[in-house]
Amino acid sequence: MFAKQLDDTPRRLLPNLDAMEIDPDTEVEAHLARVSAQMRRFASAEMLPELERQLQLTRQSPGTQEAALLERIARLISTPHPEYDLIIFDTAPTGHTLRLLTLPEAMAAWTEGLLSHNRKSEELGKVLQHLTPKRGRDIDSPFDTPQTNELSDLDRKTRDIADTLLNRRRLFHQARRILKDHQQSGFLFVLTPERLPILETARAVSALQSVDIPIVAALINRVIPATADGQFLQRRREQEASYLQRIEHELGHLPLPRLPWLETDVQGLDILQSIAEQLAAQGF
Repeated sequence: MFAKQLDDTPRRLLPNLDAMEIDPDTEVEAHLARVSAQMRRFASAEMLPELERQLQLTRQSPGTQEAALLERIARLISTPHPEYDLIIFDTAPTGHTLRLLTLPEAMAAWTEGLLSHNRKSEELGKVLQHLTPKRGRDIDSPFDTPQTNELSDLDRKTRDIADTLLNRRRLFHQARRILKDHQQSGFLFVLTPERLPILETARAVSALQSVDIPIVAALINRVIPATADGQFLQRRREQEASYLQRIEHELGHLPLPRLPWLETDVQGLDILQSIAEQLAAQGF
C-alpha cells in the first residue's frame, strides 16, 4: 500500500507515521523457538528428539499461525508505546480475523486446564514426597529428595510451568480488555458494494458484537463515482492492463481464465450458465 519494503521493524515513512509488516511465518518460528526453549528446560535428554519432531509437525498445524500472531498482537497492544498515539492493524480476511479475535477464550480455557493439571501434579508430588522413605544416598526419583529448605528441582520446574501459563493467560486477558474497551479500540470493516462481501461483513459484525468488540464503521470501497465517464473508465482499463501483465508474469505457469466485470451480481442460474459457457470457450 505504501510502495515501500517493510519488515518486522517499524520504519519511518512520514513524520508521525511508522509502519511495519508482521510476517506470519517468522512469528511462527519465533513462537516455536520460545516454546522449544521452555520445554528443553523441563524435558529429559531422551525426550528431546520426540519434542523436536512434534514441534516440526506443529509448524503446519491448524491454528499455529493464529496463535503466534495473536501473541504478537497482544504484546503490541498491551505494552506501553509512549511514542505512538494510535496503532492500526490491517488484518487478514474476515474468517481469519474472527478466528484470531476469538482465540483468547479458547486459549484461556486450554491454559486453565493445564494449570489445573499442574496443580494436581504438584499436590501428587507432595504426597509422594511425604510417603517416600528417606534414604541416605543419591536421589533416585524426582520425589526422593533430601530434607532441605530449598525448593526441589521438580518444584522449581512445576512453578516455572505455572508461571509461564499464568503470564500467557494474563497477556491474552489484558489484550482482550483493551479490544473491548470502546474508549481505546474500534474495528473498521472495509467492503465492496457486492452481494457476498455484504453477507460476509454482516456476519462478521454480528460475531464481533456478540463478544462485545466495538465496531466503529463499515467503509464502502470501490463505489463507482457519479462523474464516471469514458475517460474515467479508460484510465481504469489502462491500470487493469498493467495488473493483468503482472498476473501473467507471476502466475503464468497456471491456467488463467478470465471473466468480465458484469453489470450485475453473479446470482441466478442464467448468469451462472453464461459464465460456464465463457469458461468452456476458454477450455477451462
